[in-house]
Amino acid sequence: MAYKDLRHFIDVLEQEGELVRIKEFVDPHLEITDVYDRIIKHKGPALLFENTGTDFPLLINAMGTEHRMCKVLGVDNLDDISAEIESLFKDLMGPKDNLLDKLRMLPKLGRVSSWMPKVISGRGKCQEIIMDPPDITKFPIQTCWPEDGGPFLTFPIIHTKDPNSGIRNVGLYRMQVFGPTLTAMHWHKHKVSAHHFQQYKKLGKIMPVAVALGGDPVYTYGATAPMPENIDEYMLAGFLRKKKVKLVKCITQDVYVPEDAEIIIEGFIDPEEEYILEGPFGDHTGYYSLEDYYPKFNITAITHRRNAIYPATVVGIPPQEDAWIGKATERIFVAPIKMTMLPEIKDMELPIEGIFHNITIVKIEKTFSAHAQKVMNAMWGAGQMMLNKMLIIVDGDIDIHDYKVLAKHISDNIDPETDIYFSHGPMDVLDHSCSVMSLGGKMCIDATVKNPEELRGESRIENNPAGIKLDTKKLMETYPDITAINTTLLELGISLVIVAVYKDRPEHIQQLTESLFNESGFAEVKMIIFVEHTVDISYIGDVVWRFTNNIDPRRDSLVIKARDKNSISHIGLDGTRKTRKYDGFKRDWPNILVMDKETIATIDQKWDKLGLGKFLESPSVRYSKQLYKGGAVVEE
Repeated sequence: MAYKDLRHFIDVLEQEGELVRIKEFVDPHLEITDVYDRIIKHKGPALLFENTGTDFPLLINAMGTEHRMCKVLGVDNLDDISAEIESLFKDLMGPKDNLLDKLRMLPKLGRVSSWMPKVISGRGKCQEIIMDPPDITKFPIQTCWPEDGGPFLTFPIIHTKDPNSGIRNVGLYRMQVFGPTLTAMHWHKHKVSAHHFQQYKKLGKIMPVAVALGGDPVYTYGATAPMPENIDEYMLAGFLRKKKVKLVKCITQDVYVPEDAEIIIEGFIDPEEEYILEGPFGDHTGYYSLEDYYPKFNITAITHRRNAIYPATVVGIPPQEDAWIGKATERIFVAPIKMTMLPEIKDMELPIEGIFHNITIVKIEKTFSAHAQKVMNAMWGAGQMMLNKMLIIVDGDIDIHDYKVLAKHISDNIDPETDIYFSHGPMDVLDHSCSVMSLGGKMCIDATVKNPEELRGESRIENNPAGIKLDTKKLMETYPDITAINTTLLELGISLVIVAVYKDRPEHIQQLTESLFNESGFAEVKMIIFVEHTVDISYIGDVVWRFTNNIDPRRDSLVIKARDKNSISHIGLDGTRKTRKYDGFKRDWPNILVMDKETIATIDQKWDKLGLGKFLESPSVRYSKQLYKGGAVVEE
């Protein structure tokens, strides 16, 4: 459905008991984050903070559950959109045998045209008030985490256009506020807006930019969607809401923005102006992204609705609100991938703990040997999937969204010696594990059922993890650097053991991998994941989050070949922090995101006044045990 504006969406959430208004003062500096983090970790309601110390209330967690994400998109199930796209593709692309068939397509073509954005004359609701003088600091802009470089806009819908073609791009990038009319513009080099910026730089022209906050919440989702370049995000928004987006021209810039937005920030970027040092920022990886230089955004005007509402989010240790935005993308874009690139794909899963780009699981209909490698090469060469770190490919009738079933299938169908492939290529700028920024190792696990010619031996080697008995007490006495061993996955028939280790020397994990796989108990174990001694390895989700963030798969994996064709092979995966001292790692390593004790204590004291029901402990209390020494950058 199409929401008239953000207020309409708030009304719907409130009617369904999905929103709580908080009248007690909660400071946008850190405090709102800690309240939100407690709520999001328990799948709690959207929060409207009405007393922010400014003239503007703040909305957060509006998309923080699958149900609310479905409300944003106007569906009962996230898979509904993919099914509709697939049906539309088939109708529009299928053979048309005669004139009558072609005429029957006209209504569908009319539907497509009805999704295109429309420019209207005059001023929009977003321009009811012109702030004079413009001052972005008047809004309740959050400082989210203790080591953040300052306050950041976290839900800005950023509008740019190609100076040559005039084609619009709508993206979502954080913006650090430095003063009333100055922010940074944090776009990574692989983003379309960054490409637009480079075009303006080549032409020696000033770049007009406009930022929208609020409006129909589907606009915010559309700004995050991995759309092909030169495809208008507002066409996607029109398709999702079944109503075209109305746009109005900015007051001081030649840019068009949604007329129903809450707030519009207009300005420009001068390509000749020196960049500004931006960050650190507590990012969606659950770690800080560290300081770097980005373009300056100079504000020329700010307009807003009467009684405007400021929308925001916080990212951090998963799950956060962005997890459900990512889930929507996962479900929506299954169909386009199948229809345009890889028809053998049957399903896809992006685990929340894998923070979008670290893990991708794909189920295919396998029809020939090495089919998984064909899919691997295609996916790593496709759009944002080029940034994927670990790709797991399965087949069959399994439910890949049931992680126990999935893990058992992977365990049963991999031979680490022959079924794991390593590559090297572009990585996300936020991947701190790469030895060189934005360039690192990738891993593909072919967990499809193998044809005879794909096997290492004459037949599949049976492996019965449930029958493995490890004497963990004796192992920890033998290896005092091991602080904990989790064997619970073996009991589920999954040939994987998690080991927490206090790393204290060069090549420590490599040596430990070789030693453990020589122990009699580990002879039938296929995989060991190593994490640091501070990680509570009883929480599998936390292990996945830490391990996938901290590993460069090509650099940090050790495959141990089988003794003979009747024995299993092994792999050790080093998910520990990398240091100069022990690993020769030369980049700064970021800290994890943990709220400071003072803010936690303040929210503990305020909790009964917030109207949020039963007391919830701050997640940071648990994660503080994993915090490294130092600030945003870990001390050696």
